[in-house]
Formats: sequence, C-alpha cells, structure tokens
Amino acid sequence: MSGYAEPMARLIEELKKLPGVGTKSAQRFAFHLLRSSDEDAAALADAVRALKAGLRLCSICNNVTDVDPCAYCTSPVRNLRLVCVVEEPTAIASVERTRGYQGVYHVLHGTLSPLHGIGPDQLRTANLLSRVERGEVDEVILATSPTLEGEATASWLAAALRGRSVKITRIATGVPAGSDIEYADEVSMARAMEGRREV
Repeated sequence: MSGYAEPMARLIEELKKLPGVGTKSAQRFAFHLLRSSDEDAAALADAVRALKAGLRLCSICNNVTDVDPCAYCTSPVRNLRLVCVVEEPTAIASVERTRGYQGVYHVLHGTLSPLHGIGPDQLRTANLLSRVERGEVDEVILATSPTLEGEATASWLAAALRGRSVKITRIATGVPAGSDIEYADEVSMARAMEGRREV
C-alpha cells in the first residue's frame, strides 16, 4: 500500500511510466499538479489529449507531424533525393541545428536491440526501402548513434540497402569539438581518424 489516496497513487504510477521519472520525481510532479489551479491542471490534460488526437506519423518519413506528409517531405527547398536516417524524431533537431543539411529524413523509431526484443521487423523501414526501390533516393545517410545498438542498426540497414542503386553513407564520429585529444577513448579516436577528410 502506497499510503496515498487512490487518485494520487494512480497519478504517481502513470507519471513513473515517463522516461527518466522515478518514484520521487513522480511524487513531486503529482503534488505539484495537486497544488496547481484547476485551470492549469485542465490545460495540461487538454494538451496531452490534443497531442494524442492531433499528431500522427508522416506516411513518407515516419516523423511526428500534425499534417501528412510532414513539412520536411513537402518542402520545395529540400533535396528529396537525400535521406538522413535517424533513430527517433528528436534526432532531427540535432541535425537541423547544423544548418548545413538540406535533405529530408527517415525515422526508424528505435534501434535493433535483441535483448529488448527489438528486431528488424519492429523498426519502421518499409517505406524507406520502398522509396529506394522506386528510385526516388540518391543517397541514404545513416545517422544512428555510435552505440552498440546504433552501430548494429546502421550495419543491418546498410546490408538491406546494398545492391540497390543508392549511395549509402555513415556519419563520421570521433573527437568532440572543444575537447582534448588526450582524453578521447580509443573508439572515438579511431572513428575520428577514419572520418578524416582532405583540407
């Protein structure tokens, strides 16, 4: 027994389902909401309902959007033949911050993780493979994270795309800007050397 009234205990349990929210944080959020005005609590509830009702996945790239196809896929100034593959919709913001990429995206909504039961069938790749098959793509940039799962996903996707008339590239990874080389781990340093370019 939690010691809380049922509505409070239920809210805490629901808040604990959010990523990065443990019991203590969930309790703080729940008590904050309890102390909030009725208007603020209703506004939060309405925002969550509107989020679920008003957003969907783009039928072309799987990005979260309120219009289908999304703004990236329908942009007249983007190169629709250049596709950057990312793990989650949140990664698009990181690429956009570079202000140098003018292609479109494809969101996988995860990475391969056999330990968590995520295989190729759980990733959203069908529409990307269809676009490539139809000859709509010149280059696919694999921009998954340099983690074990991200690397496995990039390798699997590269193998799935090989043999088709598309250029497959992988983002370079390595020593972060502003850091000292002496503190770089061997994997980061090796990637930095592999990703070097002529100056």
